[in-house]
Amino acid sequence: MILCYCLIMKPYSYAIIQKTQQLRSIGKTYREIIKDINIPIPKSTLSSWLRNIPLPPEYSNKVKVLISQNIALARSKALEKNREIRSQFFKSLYQKNSHIAPRIFDISTAKIALAMLCLGEASKYNPVSRSSFYLGNSNPQIIILFLKLLQICYSIKQDKIRCTVQCRADQNPELLKNYWSEITGIPPRLFYKPLIDPRTVGKPTLKKEYKGVLRVNYLDNTIRHDLESIAKLVYNQLQNGPEV
Repeated sequence: MILCYCLIMKPYSYAIIQKTQQLRSIGKTYREIIKDINIPIPKSTLSSWLRNIPLPPEYSNKVKVLISQNIALARSKALEKNREIRSQFFKSLYQKNSHIAPRIFDISTAKIALAMLCLGEASKYNPVSRSSFYLGNSNPQIIILFLKLLQICYSIKQDKIRCTVQCRADQNPELLKNYWSEITGIPPRLFYKPLIDPRTVGKPTLKKEYKGVLRVNYLDNTIRHDLESIAKLVYNQLQNGPEV
Protein backbone atom coordinates (compact mmCIF):
# COMPACT_ATOMS: atom_id res chain seq x y z
CA MET A 1 0.00 0.00 0.00
CA ILE A 2 2.82 2.45 0.88
CA LEU A 3 4.59 1.67 -2.43
CA CYS A 4 1.39 2.53 -4.24
CA TYR A 5 1.37 5.95 -2.56
CA CYS A 6 4.93 6.52 -3.65
CA LEU A 7 4.01 5.93 -7.25
CA ILE A 8 1.00 8.21 -7.17
CA MET A 9 2.59 11.04 -5.17
CA LYS A 10 5.99 11.44 -6.72
CA PRO A 11 7.03 14.59 -4.78
CA TYR A 12 7.05 12.61 -1.51
CA SER A 13 9.57 9.87 -0.94
CA TYR A 14 9.00 6.61 0.85
CA ALA A 15 11.17 7.91 3.72
CA ILE A 16 8.89 10.94 4.22
CA ILE A 17 5.76 8.79 4.28
CA GLN A 18 7.38 6.35 6.69
CA LYS A 19 8.46 9.22 8.94
CA THR A 20 4.94 10.66 9.08
CA GLN A 21 3.51 7.26 9.94
CA GLN A 22 6.07 6.80 12.69
CA LEU A 23 5.27 10.19 14.17
CA ARG A 24 1.56 9.48 14.00
CA SER A 25 1.98 6.16 15.77
CA ILE A 26 3.44 7.93 18.83
CA GLY A 27 0.51 10.34 19.00
CA LYS A 28 1.63 13.35 17.00
CA THR A 29 -1.07 15.61 15.50
CA TYR A 30 -1.04 16.60 11.85
CA ARG A 31 0.21 20.07 12.79
CA GLU A 32 3.04 18.59 14.85
CA ILE A 33 4.00 16.16 12.08
CA ILE A 34 4.24 18.92 9.48
CA LYS A 35 6.35 20.98 11.89
CA ASP A 36 8.68 18.04 12.69
CA ILE A 37 9.40 17.06 9.09
CA ASN A 38 9.44 20.71 7.98
CA ILE A 39 7.55 19.99 4.75
CA PRO A 40 4.22 21.70 3.94
CA ILE A 41 2.26 18.53 3.20
CA PRO A 42 -1.49 19.10 2.71
CA LYS A 43 -3.58 17.66 5.54
CA SER A 44 -5.69 15.78 3.01
CA THR A 45 -2.55 13.97 1.85
CA LEU A 46 -1.55 13.17 5.42
CA SER A 47 -5.03 11.85 6.07
CA SER A 48 -4.73 9.38 3.20
CA TRP A 49 -1.33 8.21 4.47
CA LEU A 50 -2.25 7.91 8.12
CA ARG A 51 -5.87 6.80 8.25
CA ASN A 52 -4.99 3.23 9.28
CA ILE A 53 -2.20 4.06 11.73
CA PRO A 54 -3.21 3.03 15.29
CA LEU A 55 -3.00 5.81 17.86
CA PRO A 56 -1.75 5.48 21.46
CA PRO A 57 -4.37 5.40 24.27
CA GLU A 58 -3.35 8.84 25.60
CA TYR A 59 -3.99 10.54 22.23
CA SER A 60 -7.65 11.26 23.05
CA ASN A 61 -6.72 13.19 26.19
CA LYS A 62 -4.03 15.04 24.28
CA VAL A 63 -6.56 16.19 21.70
CA LYS A 64 -8.92 17.37 24.43
CA VAL A 65 -6.13 19.45 25.98
CA LEU A 66 -5.20 20.93 22.61
CA ILE A 67 -8.82 21.79 21.86
CA SER A 68 -9.10 23.48 25.27
CA GLN A 69 -5.90 25.44 24.63
CA ASN A 70 -7.09 26.49 21.17
CA ILE A 71 -10.41 27.68 22.60
CA ALA A 72 -8.57 29.69 25.26
CA LEU A 73 -6.29 31.19 22.61
CA ALA A 74 -9.28 32.06 20.41
CA ARG A 75 -11.01 33.74 23.35
CA SER A 76 -7.87 35.69 24.17
CA LYS A 77 -7.59 36.89 20.57
CA ALA A 78 -11.30 37.79 20.53
CA LEU A 79 -10.92 39.80 23.76
CA GLU A 80 -7.90 41.60 22.36
CA LYS A 81 -9.81 42.38 19.18
CA ASN A 82 -12.78 43.66 21.19
CA ARG A 83 -10.46 45.85 23.27
CA GLU A 84 -9.00 47.29 20.09
CA ILE A 85 -12.48 47.95 18.65
CA ARG A 86 -13.55 49.58 21.92
CA SER A 87 -10.39 51.69 22.02
CA GLN A 88 -10.99 52.89 18.47
CA PHE A 89 -14.63 53.67 19.32
CA PHE A 90 -13.69 55.92 22.25
CA LYS A 91 -10.91 57.49 20.22
CA SER A 92 -13.42 58.41 17.52
CA LEU A 93 -15.73 59.95 20.15
CA TYR A 94 -12.85 61.99 21.54
CA GLN A 95 -11.95 63.25 18.08
CA LYS A 96 -15.57 64.05 17.26
CA ASN A 97 -16.20 66.00 20.48
CA SER A 98 -12.80 67.56 21.21
CA HIS A 99 -13.85 70.90 19.71
CA ILE A 100 -16.70 71.21 22.23
CA ALA A 101 -14.60 71.16 25.41
CA PRO A 102 -12.97 74.62 25.02
CA ARG A 103 -16.45 76.19 25.02
CA ILE A 104 -16.69 75.49 28.76
CA PHE A 105 -14.65 78.66 29.34
CA ASP A 106 -17.49 80.72 27.89
CA ILE A 107 -19.36 81.96 30.97
CA SER A 108 -22.83 81.31 29.53
CA THR A 109 -21.91 77.72 28.67
CA ALA A 110 -20.21 77.23 32.03
CA LYS A 111 -23.26 78.54 33.91
CA ILE A 112 -25.56 76.09 32.13
CA ALA A 113 -23.16 73.24 32.91
CA LEU A 114 -22.92 74.27 36.57
CA ALA A 115 -26.69 74.72 36.88
CA MET A 116 -27.26 71.21 35.50
CA LEU A 117 -24.60 69.77 37.80
CA CYS A 118 -26.16 71.43 40.84
CA LEU A 119 -29.66 70.44 39.78
CA GLY A 120 -28.64 66.80 40.05
CA GLU A 121 -25.96 66.86 42.74
CA ALA A 122 -26.56 69.96 44.90
CA SER A 123 -30.34 69.86 45.12
CA LYS A 124 -30.21 69.65 48.92
CA TYR A 125 -29.09 72.90 50.47
CA ASN A 126 -27.91 73.60 53.98
CA PRO A 127 -30.98 73.19 56.21
CA VAL A 128 -29.26 74.98 59.10
CA SER A 129 -27.89 78.06 57.39
CA ARG A 130 -29.58 80.01 54.59
CA SER A 131 -26.31 81.76 53.82
CA SER A 132 -24.67 78.83 52.01
CA PHE A 133 -25.29 75.93 49.69
CA TYR A 134 -23.33 72.75 49.15
CA LEU A 135 -22.54 69.84 46.89
CA GLY A 136 -21.40 66.48 48.19
CA ASN A 137 -19.96 63.56 46.28
CA SER A 138 -17.48 60.69 46.57
CA ASN A 139 -16.24 61.21 43.01
CA PRO A 140 -13.26 63.62 42.90
CA GLN A 141 -14.11 64.60 39.31
CA ILE A 142 -17.57 65.85 40.36
CA ILE A 143 -16.04 67.90 43.16
CA ILE A 144 -13.37 69.38 40.87
CA LEU A 145 -15.99 70.23 38.21
CA PHE A 146 -18.08 72.00 40.83
CA LEU A 147 -15.17 74.10 42.10
CA LYS A 148 -13.76 74.89 38.65
CA LEU A 149 -17.13 75.92 37.25
CA LEU A 150 -17.82 78.10 40.30
CA GLN A 151 -14.52 79.84 39.69
CA ILE A 152 -15.23 80.42 35.98
CA CYS A 153 -18.77 81.68 36.55
CA TYR A 154 -18.46 83.65 39.77
CA SER A 155 -14.74 84.15 40.53
CA ILE A 156 -15.32 82.67 43.98
CA LYS A 157 -13.12 83.39 46.98
CA GLN A 158 -11.42 80.42 48.63
CA ASP A 159 -12.07 81.79 52.14
CA LYS A 160 -15.81 81.39 51.51
CA ILE A 161 -15.39 77.64 50.98
CA ARG A 162 -15.91 75.14 53.80
CA CYS A 163 -15.43 71.39 53.39
CA THR A 164 -16.67 68.45 55.42
CA VAL A 165 -15.46 64.87 55.06
CA GLN A 166 -18.23 62.31 55.57
CA CYS A 167 -16.87 58.82 56.12
CA ARG A 168 -17.39 55.38 57.59
CA ALA A 169 -16.53 54.40 61.18
CA ASP A 170 -13.47 52.29 60.30
CA GLN A 171 -11.86 55.00 58.16
CA ASN A 172 -9.22 57.50 59.27
CA PRO A 173 -10.83 60.98 59.04
CA GLU A 174 -7.48 62.80 59.19
CA LEU A 175 -6.07 60.84 56.25
CA LEU A 176 -9.25 61.46 54.28
CA LYS A 177 -9.10 65.19 55.03
CA ASN A 178 -5.54 65.31 53.74
CA TYR A 179 -6.57 63.33 50.65
CA TRP A 180 -9.41 65.72 49.76
CA SER A 181 -7.32 68.77 50.61
CA GLU A 182 -4.68 67.62 48.14
CA ILE A 183 -7.28 66.79 45.47
CA THR A 184 -9.07 70.14 45.71
CA GLY A 185 -6.23 72.46 46.70
CA ILE A 186 -8.33 73.66 49.63
CA PRO A 187 -6.20 74.01 52.80
CA PRO A 188 -7.09 71.86 55.86
CA ARG A 189 -7.92 74.99 57.89
CA LEU A 190 -11.08 75.38 55.77
CA PHE A 191 -12.35 71.91 56.71
CA TYR A 192 -15.05 71.40 59.32
CA LYS A 193 -14.91 68.49 61.78
CA PRO A 194 -15.44 65.18 59.89
CA LEU A 195 -18.82 63.48 60.11
CA ILE A 196 -18.69 59.73 60.82
CA ASP A 197 -21.73 57.68 59.87
CA PRO A 198 -22.82 55.87 63.09
CA ARG A 199 -24.68 53.25 61.03
CA THR A 200 -21.32 51.87 59.84
CA VAL A 201 -19.93 51.02 63.30
CA GLY A 202 -18.77 47.41 63.30
CA LYS A 203 -19.20 47.14 59.52
CA PRO A 204 -15.88 47.05 57.65
CA THR A 205 -15.49 49.08 54.47
CA LEU A 206 -15.42 46.58 51.59
CA LYS A 207 -14.29 49.01 48.88
CA LYS A 208 -10.74 49.88 49.87
CA GLU A 209 -10.58 52.68 47.28
CA TYR A 210 -13.56 54.47 48.89
CA LYS A 211 -12.41 57.85 50.26
CA GLY A 212 -15.66 58.94 51.80
CA VAL A 213 -17.81 61.86 50.63
CA LEU A 214 -16.61 65.43 50.45
CA ARG A 215 -19.24 68.06 51.06
CA VAL A 216 -18.28 71.49 49.73
CA ASN A 217 -20.17 74.46 51.18
CA TYR A 218 -19.95 77.88 49.56
CA LEU A 219 -20.90 80.72 51.86
CA ASP A 220 -22.90 82.78 49.40
CA ASN A 221 -26.48 81.74 48.83
CA THR A 222 -27.01 84.28 46.03
CA ILE A 223 -25.09 81.94 43.72
CA ARG A 224 -27.52 79.13 44.54
CA HIS A 225 -30.49 81.34 43.58
CA ASP A 226 -28.75 82.36 40.35
CA LEU A 227 -28.12 78.74 39.40
CA GLU A 228 -31.69 77.74 40.25
CA SER A 229 -33.00 80.47 37.97
CA ILE A 230 -30.78 79.27 35.12
CA ALA A 231 -31.93 75.67 35.59
CA LYS A 232 -35.56 76.79 35.53
CA LEU A 233 -35.04 78.93 32.43
CA VAL A 234 -33.29 76.07 30.61
CA TYR A 235 -36.12 73.70 31.54
CA ASN A 236 -38.77 76.14 30.30
CA GLN A 237 -36.84 76.75 27.10
CA LEU A 238 -36.67 73.02 26.38
CA GLN A 239 -40.36 72.66 27.18
CA ASN A 240 -41.39 75.50 24.88
CA GLY A 241 -38.95 74.72 22.10
CA PRO A 242 -36.64 77.10 20.22
CA GLU A 243 -37.81 80.64 19.61
CA VAL A 244 -38.91 81.25 16.02
